[in-house]
Amino acid sequence: MVLPLYPQYSCSTVAAVWDELARILAKKRAIPGISFIRDYAEHPDYIHALAASVRASFAVHGEPDLLLLSYHGIPQRYANQGDDYPQRCRDTTRELVSALGLPPERVMMTFQSRFGREPWLTPYTDETLKMLGEKGTKHIQVLCPGFAADCLETLEEIAVQNREIFLEAGGKQYEYIPALNADAAHIEMMVNLTAPYR
Repeated sequence: MVLPLYPQYSCSTVAAVWDELARILAKKRAIPGISFIRDYAEHPDYIHALAASVRASFAVHGEPDLLLLSYHGIPQRYANQGDDYPQRCRDTTRELVSALGLPPERVMMTFQSRFGREPWLTPYTDETLKMLGEKGTKHIQVLCPGFAADCLETLEEIAVQNREIFLEAGGKQYEYIPALNADAAHIEMMVNLTAPYR
């Protein structure tokens, strides 16, 4: 059983795991039966764990004016060629907003970490934070639902650099909600997700 820890499928992440698995197995004379979990963007336990982390942050820092859900971006051309990653991000966002019971206008979905010159999925997280600060949004909390565990991208780009962008644009309070990491609800989600394949 293979579980890539990318909640939303993309050709650049989950499919790359599949390709590497196929490359390794191509060298074998006998290959095992394999269950490959494509993604878990809408799995109830995943949504429950995300919602619990958001509620915990709200309890500590107060409810923000806006909850920003920032997903890793991909080039727009990938989506144009059939990668359903943008839809899977929308699916997660829809289910999380429903679980939290927040009005849709208090939640925004953006995409981070673009590089190069070609267009990536929009709206861009950094540009959105600047715009929100300039328009008078005072308190934002940011969650990156596409990351199972924190890394340099979330801890530096999102938690530090984007905080500076928002505050310099006029915002007053910016909180990064950590990834699920080793949280008990995250571990339970993985146990339940993989149970049918064991």
